[in-house]
Amino acid sequence: MQTLSERSRELWVITSGWLTSPQFYFQLAAIGAAIAVALVTAFLLRSRVAILRTAPGPGAWLAFRRLLFETRNLLFPLFAVLLLGVAADVSTTAVGQSWLIRVAQSLAVVFLLYTVIVRFVRDSLITSLLKWVGIPLATLHVFGWLDELTNYLDGLSIEVGELHISVYTIGRAVFFGIILFWLGRISNSTGKRVIRNNPRLDVGAREVAAKLFEIALFVVIILLLLHVMGIGLTGLTVFGGAFGIGLGLGLQRIAANFISGIIILIDRSIKLDDYIELEDGRSGRLRELNMRSATLETFDGKDIVVPNETFVSTAFTNWSHAHQKQRYDIHFTVAYRTDIPHMLKVVREVVASHPQVLSGPDLPLAERPDAEIEGFGESGIDILVEFWMEGIDDGPNRVGADLLLMIWTALKEHDIEIPFPQREISILNNGDRGDIKSPAKKN
Repeated sequence: MQTLSERSRELWVITSGWLTSPQFYFQLAAIGAAIAVALVTAFLLRSRVAILRTAPGPGAWLAFRRLLFETRNLLFPLFAVLLLGVAADVSTTAVGQSWLIRVAQSLAVVFLLYTVIVRFVRDSLITSLLKWVGIPLATLHVFGWLDELTNYLDGLSIEVGELHISVYTIGRAVFFGIILFWLGRISNSTGKRVIRNNPRLDVGAREVAAKLFEIALFVVIILLLLHVMGIGLTGLTVFGGAFGIGLGLGLQRIAANFISGIIILIDRSIKLDDYIELEDGRSGRLRELNMRSATLETFDGKDIVVPNETFVSTAFTNWSHAHQKQRYDIHFTVAYRTDIPHMLKVVREVVASHPQVLSGPDLPLAERPDAEIEGFGESGIDILVEFWMEGIDDGPNRVGADLLLMIWTALKEHDIEIPFPQREISILNNGDRGDIKSPAKKN
């Protein structure tokens, strides 16, 4: 039986013989040549290609041009991986060995992965996951230990019917699930932004396309995740049946809101930035329309979350669907002794003088500011003022409040009285109690 010193001496003889062999020097030279060529190629591309030489400035496709500029940092590791693969094939043909070059190529792949993580991943969770899980797994693969680890973890399992659940499958599902949903979130945001910035589509078509893109991406991610978990079409059929039962028992409202959202986008009854008043009187500007609900932003800083089904099954008022032009009215009362024609002329001029009120001879007569008698009240003559403006009379456009103050000031300047309710009370004698008359009213 060999002693430890004899084994060490034998190992040293084998190692020193290999280190001095032509095959070792050939592979070492091939690795050096591949890395040198990768460095020179990356340098030439960064210095000669305009989009890789200088950072992009403002303009069209800025995000895409920035992404191309950032790829300059991937040129060296990418070319290193490719050229080391070529060197491995050449070494196998020339000297019959290439394992050292394969190890170098695997390390280059690890370096490429690390560069992608540092340069392109901004999410802290994904960065930590790739650094502490992805890179160690890649390193284990380089040295050939990954298969042994996965076999061991796959052995720690339980069987549920035909479904095989192990520590390996759970870990793989969690790892790739996080990666897939992160990529899906980025792809969803980028895709919807590109669709919504397409000038060839109107607003409604953009929202429909963005929603269909989101649904398709969600389905693709779920199918990929099921494939990673090892669930085949049979399991997917069972899952679909269970989902259908759950939908029939408790998810009707969710399905109704989802389908209602699609209907809203197709029929274009509402769109983003529309000012909507609900049946219960709440109102706000439509800021967001997603798969389940819509968000109305009020002028006092509140968000009203409205299920999509509400816009399909109930009545609502869309103030700005077709255009931003709106008509508003103001009501007030003047005394009976007022010179009504003169007062109406003054009020029309005051209302027309507001910069946000639409006025002028070029407008149709029905859209010009107007003041008229609305009726005869108990204390005075009721006056109706009508005017048109662009936008909603609320929030930053408090035109109605401005006009009330302007009208009050003008009436005061012209000594026009705004009356308050008056009553005359008659006190009857005791003997007159049997013949009670209604008290006379006085203006």
